Amino acid sequence: MKAEKLEVVRGSGNVFRDLGHENADAEQFKAILAAEIIKALDREHLTVRAAHERTGIAAADFSRIRNADLGRFTVDRLMSIINRLGSRIDVKIRIRRAA
Repeated sequence: MKAEKLEVVRGSGNVFRDLGHENADAEQFKAILAAEIIKALDREHLTVRAAHERTGIAAADFSRIRNADLGRFTVDRLMSIINRLGSRIDVKIRIRRAA
């Protein structure tokens, strides 16, 4: 059997863009924010119920974030959750021309 030669293609740095998603930049930003929320939960050893008790945000929302089910969340809402967990966010925006 002859081995196929595979071409390696470098990604853009945004998996959502590489997959052709329409709102790739917003989806990437939401994924980064969700990852930070998960890090905060893990750092504090918080269950979703303990996170609910601390923040007043539904335990189901923390479960959705842990499962990367981010369709119901806006960027603003994810940032609010991070703030309620006691962290602050600094955002730098760099605008460049599309290819």
